[in-house]
Amino acid sequence: MSAETLARWQFGITTVYHFLFVPITIALSLLVAVLQTLWVRSGDMKFLRLTKFYGKLFLINFAMGVVTGIVQEFQFGMNWSEYARFVGDIFGAPLALEALIAFFLESVFLGMWIFGWDRLPKKVHLATIWLGAIGTLISSIFILAANAWMQNPVGAEYDAAGNLRAEMTSFTDVLLNPVAIATWTHVVFGAFFTAGALIMGVAGWNLVKRNNEHPDSQDVPVYRWATKFGAWVLLVASVGTILTGHIQGQIVTDLQPMKMAASENLQDSATCAPFEIVPGVGVPCVLSFMATNDPGAEVKGINDLKADYDAKLAAGQALDDRNQLQVTAAAAKAGIWGQTDAVDWVPPVLPTFWSFRLMMGLGVLGILLAIFVLVSLRGNKIPAGGKGWTGLMIAAPLLPLFANSFGWLMTELGRQPYVVNGVLSTHAAVSPGVTALELGLTLVLYTLIYGVLAVVEVSLLLKYIKLGLPQRVEEPTVQDDDSAPLSFAY
Repeated sequence: MSAETLARWQFGITTVYHFLFVPITIALSLLVAVLQTLWVRSGDMKFLRLTKFYGKLFLINFAMGVVTGIVQEFQFGMNWSEYARFVGDIFGAPLALEALIAFFLESVFLGMWIFGWDRLPKKVHLATIWLGAIGTLISSIFILAANAWMQNPVGAEYDAAGNLRAEMTSFTDVLLNPVAIATWTHVVFGAFFTAGALIMGVAGWNLVKRNNEHPDSQDVPVYRWATKFGAWVLLVASVGTILTGHIQGQIVTDLQPMKMAASENLQDSATCAPFEIVPGVGVPCVLSFMATNDPGAEVKGINDLKADYDAKLAAGQALDDRNQLQVTAAAAKAGIWGQTDAVDWVPPVLPTFWSFRLMMGLGVLGILLAIFVLVSLRGNKIPAGGKGWTGLMIAAPLLPLFANSFGWLMTELGRQPYVVNGVLSTHAAVSPGVTALELGLTLVLYTLIYGVLAVVEVSLLLKYIKLGLPQRVEEPTVQDDDSAPLSFAY
């Protein structure tokens, strides 16, 4: 394999692995804050028990997310130095703010929340988890603004006279990028979809297990409440996920029409374009509605877009004359890596096509599972359990988790051949001094390390899920002795 291919594989593996932790961190932090708020307001100890139970799962996931996230930023300098040089003026700004503002909130206030149960007044301690959770949301804003700029590079122009790179003209435009707004809302709703499924699956498994072993246990009604709570969070989040996904699809059609065409394997432009469930089996006019809100509208196909892009490249024009960076780069003949001969404009069609369908299919299965769980718990019913129920509860968090991952695969694969849409190719962004051997060795090393981390993560989660709710939970009291050691009260 070439150095470029290995660099793409390495970044892809580390990024997808890291993103497995992101949606759970974003939403579970807020849902744990909700559970603690319910305890503070009501005094009901079941909410305190649930706070500490799911809080521990959140902390395990958060720690693993931090460890795996750091590796990505190293790769910008190691494997993608030309990318870092070209976009550093813009891309570095949201990443710096994410570290200075968001990660500061997360690390400081989550630390206070972890060790402050017997050190802070109840309401002050509650504020720490809310501030930590808000930090995760702010973090997602800056990170997704950086990614959205790669999809739609606004607020910048090409410096043809000086550094021969993109330079920022408006940070406001970068943050208010329509791709960033649509992506952030879609990701956040998807995160709540995932965290709701995690709460439902963990509580649903423990509910049946505890009920079969000790039907009179005080844990049974607590698990039952948590199972329904998680299912309702999932269902409400699914509505937001679908609506924001629909809006995002229209923005993609407008700004990255080749990505939309590839995700639908639409070779030729069509009016009343069908949405193909599988190749050859389509529903008429659905794609046109998804792309434009008009079931009779035309959606451009791969072949017409290729011809259009070839003509613009030959004429030295930007692919999108609304984009200042693309226009100024084209005027300086820097366009797509300064190339004037034929370009393969088409991203990997089949991976993009199937990623899109797997994202939607797994999401629909998650919704159906939540409905099934709520029906199974209606009235005062508790399922009998068995292998079928256990399998469904294990699948519950995995369905939306993998749906999120396939959604990101579709987003990133569909951007090819660019790393910055319409300006910088993936081929031109790789570090010129890194060899295939070096990349191959580090790829194997990262994969092995991440495999070990996966075993640690899953082992810890399973251990504390099986232990279940903390049995002895007392009202926290504030310590008067400032010299007393800090305690990890979980």
